[in-house]
Amino acid sequence: MKYLFPILLLLIAACSQPKIEVVTSTESEPWVVGGLAKTTSSKENVDAQIVRTDTLQTIDGFGTCFNELGWTSLQRLSQEDRDGILQELFQPGVGANFTICRMPVAANDFVEKWYSYDETEGDFEMKDFSIANDKKSLVPFIQNAQKYNPELKIWASPWSPPQWMKYNKHYAAKSLLGDSLNMSDKNAKDITVIGNGLPLDRQGKEGTDMFIQEPDYYKAYALYFTKFIEAYRKEGIDIFMVMPQNEFNSAQVFPSCTWTAKGLTTFVGQYLGPAMKELNVDVMFGTMERGNEALVDTVLTDVDAKKFVSGVGFQWAGKESIPGIHKRYPDLTLYQTEQECGDGKNDWSKCVYSWGLIKHYLTNGANAYMYWNTSLDAGGISTWGWQQNSLVSVDTTDNTFQYNHEYYLLKHLSHFVQKGAKLLRTTGSFDNMLAFKNPDDSVILVVQNELKENRQLNLKLDGTYISVDLKADSFTTLKIE
Repeated sequence: MKYLFPILLLLIAACSQPKIEVVTSTESEPWVVGGLAKTTSSKENVDAQIVRTDTLQTIDGFGTCFNELGWTSLQRLSQEDRDGILQELFQPGVGANFTICRMPVAANDFVEKWYSYDETEGDFEMKDFSIANDKKSLVPFIQNAQKYNPELKIWASPWSPPQWMKYNKHYAAKSLLGDSLNMSDKNAKDITVIGNGLPLDRQGKEGTDMFIQEPDYYKAYALYFTKFIEAYRKEGIDIFMVMPQNEFNSAQVFPSCTWTAKGLTTFVGQYLGPAMKELNVDVMFGTMERGNEALVDTVLTDVDAKKFVSGVGFQWAGKESIPGIHKRYPDLTLYQTEQECGDGKNDWSKCVYSWGLIKHYLTNGANAYMYWNTSLDAGGISTWGWQQNSLVSVDTTDNTFQYNHEYYLLKHLSHFVQKGAKLLRTTGSFDNMLAFKNPDDSVILVVQNELKENRQLNLKLDGTYISVDLKADSFTTLKIE
């Protein structure tokens, strides 16, 4: 009997020890499960402290984008490979666990041919509206993802309205005639014989409205959004939120449309907002690709528009404005809407850069983080010549594929961080990490060791001291239960 009490103490102590799961990725070895992490009695040399109750914003999820060239690249693969990729990306508990994704409203810069859903001049009643083109690509892309996650949340934004709704009567906002781009004849002819067909005197410009600022056009465009939502619902795809314009400050050589913040405020407050409310669809302002907070203030302070705006989306240089917006509107939903696209090389240096982006957005209030290209042919070239990175690359010579570095980086978060998790504040001398508390009370730590040598990291989580060995130039996730 005298030995029973010590044995019980040992059993209690063993049961109180947290379970720690470790996954590490380096440039040469992605996603290695297992690693040296242990609890310790040492209270000295603690590099970072995390308190489970010191919570920040809620995480709505992580995801990617559905675009046309993503689907056409996957079509090169066998059915087995394609299904395996979609399962890896979307099925809960398997791989990336993506929960929230973006899609374009008609043409963007990664389509085979520019189009809209209604190119009948003056069709204000949208009698000729059709998503027939999407049924070849975007609809099956999303439907196949839904097979693995029926609860997948989808939001949408246009790159360009129909041409006839714009002052320049063209999808693009900037001419290629005045530029010297490295475009092969093969790529160029997919768009037009010379450049993109937009004359120099019909170019748009930042700070101007290319959309025709008249009530009939506003009404027709709001109806266009309504028809889009309704058509996709018939395909079993429920769009939960829209943003009125991708990168509304940028005049691009591909489908694009500059707006002033005032013009978008009028459209959202008087036309789009009421139309989407009828369909129970949220409206967020964006996408914001400038570091100018006043553009956001314009819509959030408007008496009509602010009633309908549930949040703001940021990408590219918009990252400069998210800290101030979060500080002044701390309860506003903020999304990172498009990770910067890289150069098609999918190398480790871009992966490391992307980690900096993820940290910046999440530590400045972002509730969701989304990648851009899900899959592309190797080299990642668009129809007009811009090479970009993707989560998956497809080799067109033998129809095989690979997951790229940035996929594994995103998976280091999305596989473990559950929808509804809270970002945790971290303190201490080591800050190259992100910490989350899941709804099931598990804690997720994602850590980068940027050094070219292995190092030991000493952590304090609540009252528990943890030591973990980090490989050189690596990303490591710890799941602590």
